[in-house]
Amino acid sequence: MSPILPTVPASARHIRGVAGDLLASLAGESGALAPARSAVVVVVDGLGAIQLRGHAGHARHLTAGVGRKDVAYSVFPTTTGAALTSMLTGVDPGSHGLVGYSVLDREQDRLVNLLSGWESDGIDPLVWQPRPTVFETAVATGHPAYAIGVAAYAHSGFTRATLRGAEFVAAKSPAERVAVAYQLAADHAGALVYCYLPEIDKAGHRHGVDSPEWIVALEDVDQALSVAPPKDVGVLITADHGMVDVPTFRHVVLETGDVRLDGVRHLGGEPRMLHVYLEPDADPAAALDVWRRASDGEGDVLSRAEVIEAGLYGSEVTADAADRIGDLVVISRGNRAFYDGTAADQRSRGMIGQHGALTPEERIVPYIRRGAFITGG
Repeated sequence: MSPILPTVPASARHIRGVAGDLLASLAGESGALAPARSAVVVVVDGLGAIQLRGHAGHARHLTAGVGRKDVAYSVFPTTTGAALTSMLTGVDPGSHGLVGYSVLDREQDRLVNLLSGWESDGIDPLVWQPRPTVFETAVATGHPAYAIGVAAYAHSGFTRATLRGAEFVAAKSPAERVAVAYQLAADHAGALVYCYLPEIDKAGHRHGVDSPEWIVALEDVDQALSVAPPKDVGVLITADHGMVDVPTFRHVVLETGDVRLDGVRHLGGEPRMLHVYLEPDADPAAALDVWRRASDGEGDVLSRAEVIEAGLYGSEVTADAADRIGDLVVISRGNRAFYDGTAADQRSRGMIGQHGALTPEERIVPYIRRGAFITGG
C-alpha cells in the first residue's frame, strides 16, 4: 500500500512561524500578531485544537471567541523535542537537528533521548541543536527574555538546547506560572516571555484524552488563563502537538521471529513514529519491502531518502539531521502504535495518550490570541 502523507495547506499557519510572529510584534510590525508592548507565549504541551474544541465546555475561557481558523500546524514528528525546538528557533527539525524522541548517536552506536537524556547520554546541546533561539535573537536586539517553567527543568540539557538566552524562572502550578509570566511582561517593557504548561500532556499520556484526570488538567489550565493580560501585553496560547489515545488492541508488537526485526540494529523514535536503524550489512531496499508488506494498513514506511524528499523534515535537512534519521521511518496509521516486544523496558506500552504521527489530532494545535494580540491579522 502506498504511503499516505497528508499535506499542509499553503496558507496555513505553522508553529515554526511563532518565533517570527513574536519578534515582529515586539518590533512594532503588524502581522499574525498585532504590535504589543511585551509578548507572552503560553505553550500548553499536548493540547491539540481538535481535543480543545471537543472539550470546549471544560475550557470556556480558552475557547471564548476562538474560531476554526485559530489554529496552526505542528512539525513532523509531532513530538515535544522536535516541535518545541521548531517553535523556539523558527526552523524545521531537518534544520535544527532534533528529529525524534530518541535517535541514533552514530559515534557511540547507541540511542539517545532528545527530551530527557542529554546529561545521561552525554550529548552537547550546543552541538546537537546549533540554531539560535528566539530568546537569543530577542536579547541581541535589546529585549529582555524570560522562560517560566517547572523547577526540575531549569538546568536540563533540553532547556539549554531550546531556551538559551532566556532567564529561567520556576513556578509550581499553571496559575502561578501564568501570573509570573504576566507580571514580568508588565514590569519589563519589550519583554519576550515564554510560559510552559505540561500538565495536560502528562495527564493524557498516563490516563488518556477524555479521562477525568485529563479534563481536570484542562480545567486547571483554563482557569489559569482566565485572568486578563496586563495592558498592552500580547498573549499567544498555542501547543507543540496534540494527542490520540492508543488502546491495547491497536498495539503492533514486534516479537521475536517477526520478519521486520531481521537486520535491525536499533529501534528509535517513539511508538507512533519509529526510526529503524539497520545493521551495516543489511539491504535497505529489502528491509523497506519487508516492512511495507508486514505493516500494510498499520503504518506508512519510508526510506530515509523518501522521507527527506517528501519534505516531512522541512525543505532543508542538514547532514547531521539526515544522519540521525532512521534507515527506515515508520509512521503509525490511525490510532496504532509500534512496540519492540523484545526490549527489556516495556513501560511505554502502558501509555494511553500518544503522539508523533501525522493525524489531524496530533498535528493541528490552537493559535489563540489574547490582550494586545487580538487585533492582529
